[in-house]
This record gives sequence, structure tokens and C-alpha cells, in this order.
Amino acid sequence: MPSVLLVASLVAACSPTNPLVTKNPVSNSPASDNIPRFLPDPLEPVNRGIWVMNRGVLQGVIQPTSRVYHGIVPKPARTSIRHFNHNVLFPGRVINEALQGRWSDMGDDSLRFLTNTTVGVAGLFDVASRWNMPRPKADFGQTFSAWGWRPGAFLMLPFLGPSDDSHATGLVFDELVEPWNYVEDARILSYATTYNRIVESTEDAVRFIRSEADAYAGVKYAWSYASREDEPDWSTTGPKDLATIQTLGVATFRAKDPDFIKFSRESSASIPDTGKKLKFTYWLQKSHAPVVYLAPGLGSNRLSTTNLVTAEYLFQKGFSVIATTSVFHPHFMEKASTAALPAHPPTDSREMLNALSAIDRLMEKRHPGKLGPRALIGLSMGGFQALYLSARENQQDAGQVRFERYVAINPPINLHHGIECLDQFHAAPDAWPAETRQQRVDNAVHKAAKVIQLPPEAMMNPPFDEVESKYLIGLNFRLTLRDVLYSTQRRKDMGVLSTPISPWRRDEAYQEMLGLSYRNYFDQFVLPYYQTKGIGIEDFKRHGDLHNAGEKLRSQSKAYVLTNENDFLLHPEDIAWLRGTFKGSRLTMFPTGGHLGNLASPPMQEAIFKALSGLQ
Repeated sequence: MPSVLLVASLVAACSPTNPLVTKNPVSNSPASDNIPRFLPDPLEPVNRGIWVMNRGVLQGVIQPTSRVYHGIVPKPARTSIRHFNHNVLFPGRVINEALQGRWSDMGDDSLRFLTNTTVGVAGLFDVASRWNMPRPKADFGQTFSAWGWRPGAFLMLPFLGPSDDSHATGLVFDELVEPWNYVEDARILSYATTYNRIVESTEDAVRFIRSEADAYAGVKYAWSYASREDEPDWSTTGPKDLATIQTLGVATFRAKDPDFIKFSRESSASIPDTGKKLKFTYWLQKSHAPVVYLAPGLGSNRLSTTNLVTAEYLFQKGFSVIATTSVFHPHFMEKASTAALPAHPPTDSREMLNALSAIDRLMEKRHPGKLGPRALIGLSMGGFQALYLSARENQQDAGQVRFERYVAINPPINLHHGIECLDQFHAAPDAWPAETRQQRVDNAVHKAAKVIQLPPEAMMNPPFDEVESKYLIGLNFRLTLRDVLYSTQRRKDMGVLSTPISPWRRDEAYQEMLGLSYRNYFDQFVLPYYQTKGIGIEDFKRHGDLHNAGEKLRSQSKAYVLTNENDFLLHPEDIAWLRGTFKGSRLTMFPTGGHLGNLASPPMQEAIFKALSGLQ
């Protein structure tokens, strides 16, 4: 039986810290600047209203009860219930296999059902999988697809979650063939087994919703391909690029303990400059311990996967950890920023430090005697800001938090080079013939949507050539820019966009925003805004390049850099500069890893721990 947490399975497949937008081939959405076409959403205002209701049910009812349920029912029992439910739904699958003419799958499914019903004790144990029997999947949505029904509109169903016209109709027929409907007093078992199934992904779903600037759009994008039954063209036509392939591995990151997020606590600190409260997440040791503040990459939330895997490792090593949100994330911009637009390094770094200081004061007040020496670890853009702050440490105000260590992981060195690189990545498909470009763009994203649903080892050698892997990274960062633009223009419209900004109907505005590059953002939004404050292009060039802070960073013994030689955000001159600026143990440079692609690897984590030595 479907449920509001159908979205949970999609979220688990399409990671929240690295959402891959997908397209349906029958969409009529206009193609623009290598943008995939998504499922049309003509009922967007209604769908968004239903999404708000479903989100409330998920966070207000399903999540709290699921935690109680997990505490009462052990995992082996939950697994057995899931196997039992799959076994009971055999009649519906075999009917759809017959309707599709999949005679071999009918035989495999029948043998599986017979095996699990007998040897597996009424299906409580999946003996068939242990014996490597095939596990076919079939439902009416799949059948309609096989018959040629291509979805024409995205739908958000009350309590049932994301769907479309084809799959919504399929749900009705799936319900009709459920055996529970024809067994007296069996409906309670249907509800119980459905609840058991959906709670396994509850935490991932809630984290996705809380971390995404627009989780509705993320779910819609995910559904556009997660619901498709056809396979993409898996062939590659060009060479592979190791750096970007390794970077895509970030999408497979997971905390080693699935329950690690449950051990966290959430609070909000009042930001004096705005009078608003900024949320943060923390894991506190039981006794006095050093504290690590985590500043994530461009546009990332405090609950991003990169934050979580780093926090888990540090917490296990005895550190208390406080995870914060990027200054380029709408939550930070709307709660903690006094500037209308992020992108000016002095302003962004100052406002990040002000937020960290407010959080630190609150934590010191609530947990006196438990907070030891402070360290700041920045990832990607957060790493740039950590180095920027370390170079200007002597300019801090008396009431601001002081760090005993600054650790920058994969920081860009020259922001202008970085945005040029990201824009070039998004434009990578321009190398393809114009007549096939849109199809190949869609196919690249289709492949990504399929691969990311496979076990992490599938990403060891993902089927992307150089153009595809670069494009997928460029697209991901373009989505971040879309969120920045929407948030800033909703609060202060600069008159650049031609499409009206509406919280309930965003598709058209999003299309226009996705057609804008980072260079467009800087030239048309950032520079005009800051010029009104007396800040010009030369100031951006100076402050956006850490080479200009080389002398201060060279003498800043508390600043450490951990990076990879093949990080695409680094220019060869940057690598030479890093080696000349951060001497000895202050620089750890791995030969490969791309951009954050080896963050979860033991060598990188050991390097992080080593960079924090002396604080415990």
C-alpha cells in the first residue's frame, strides 16, 4: 500500500546533499542552456499545498512514532515483516507480469513465492534471495508504462506522496488486487506492514526535507526518473575524467551508523544583527571535550551528508561537534545575513563568524564547563571562509568565538577561477552535436538517477564519460545557484528576472534562474548590489583570491589545509602556492580524490584527526 512516505524511498535513492535533477522525455518544458526537462507541473499551487500537508504528517506523526517503533521492534523482526508483506503481494505482481507478457518473470516470481511460503515460513524469511533466485518487480504503473502510457503531469497525492497521472491510476488498480481486500479483518495487517515498510526511510526523508531549500522541487525531480521503468543508454562515447568521477562519489556517502542523526540535538541561536534565530545541530560529549564547528560547502545545510560523515567520525574520536549551514543556503541568508546577496568574502566570512559566535555563546551558557578548545573545519567554500577568517584573526572583536585550529578541506583558492570552472562544467554538453544535445543531457541525468539507486560499490566505476560527469557536477551547482537567486529575489527583487516570484508557482521562475550562470549572477546581481555600497570589481578580485593573504596564512600556525591534487577547483598555480604557504604538517595533499570525493576515506579522516592533534 502506498503512503506519504513513498517520498522516503525516493529520498534514499536521490541523496539530499547531492540531488540529481531528472527529466521525463514527454515533458513540454522548454529546454534552455543544457537544462533537463522535468515532468510538467500544471497543478503546482495545488500540489505544493498538498505537499505542505504531507510534510506535516511526515514530521509530526510518522517520524516521532517511528522512533518509538524502532525502539520496541528489533531490526530482524522489522525485516521479517517486510519480507512477509512482499510475499503476500505476489498475486498483484504475477497479474502485472502476465499483462506485460513477462512469462519468465512469472515463473521466477512463482518459484520465489513457493520457496518463501514454505521454507521461508509464510514469507517471514527471504530464503529465495539467499538462494540467488531472481526478484522481479511489477505493478500497474509499470504495466501502463509497458503499454505506452507516458506520464504527462506530476501529481502530489494527499497522504500518498509524489505520483503522476499514470502511476496514480496504477495505484487504484494495485489496491484492487491486494489480497488484504479479500480477507476479512485483514486490513489491520495491511496498515501494519505498510507502516513497517515506510519507517525504514523516515529519517532520511525528514533530513532531506529539512536540509533542502525547496524539498518539493527535489521530490518532483527525483520522481520524474525514479518512477520510470525504461533504461537509459548506458554506453559512453568519450574518455573518463578521474577527478569528476571521484567527486560524484560524494552522492554515495552515508553515516556508518544509520541512527547517528538520531543522537543529535537541534537548537536555535539568536543573531544580534538580524534579530532572528538560526538553527544548528550538535552532538555533545558527556564530559568536557574540544568542540569542532563544521562549515559546509556552497549552499549546503547543516544536515548535509558531508557534514554528517565528518561529524560522526569526529564524535567517535571524542570531539563535540556543532554543524552549521552555509552562508549561501537560504536558511542562513534569511535568518543570519544582513546582506541582500552572498558572494562578497569579507561580508560572508564576517556574518559566518557572527553566527558561530552567537551559537558558541548559547552553548557555553547552556553547557557550562563542557566546551573545550574550539576548532573550525570548513568544507569546500566553508574551507575558503575558514582560511579567510584565520588570516584575519587579529581583526576579530573581543566577543567573538576564538578558534585554536582552522582546518580547510578542499578549499577553492581563487573564487573567480572556481565559478568559471563550474560554468564550464555546466556547458560541457556544448561539445555534443546540437541536434542530439538535449537527448544526451537527459540521458546523462537518467543514468545518474539509476546509478544512485544502486549499492555504493556501483559508483566505483560509474558509467559516465568526461562530458557527462562534468555536466552532472555543473548541474548540481546550478541548482544551488537557483536556490540563492530565488531566496534573494523573493526578499529583494532587483528587477533582473522577467518572471514573477511566487512561493506557490515556481516552475517558470526556476526555468529562468537555471538558465543563469555564476558569471551572470556576479555581473547582474552581485556587483550592482555591492557597488551601491562602494565595493567594486577590484575589491572582489582581491578578496576572492587567497593568494593575496599568503603572507598572513604562511605565519598562521593554526591553519591547516587538506586537499587533493586533482581537485578541479584548483589551478596548477594554486597547488604550488599551497605547498609554499602551508609548510610541513599544515598541508596534506592526496594525489587523487577529486573535490571532496575522498572525504569519507580512512586516510582523509585520519588526516583530519591529525590536524586537530593537541586539542584533546
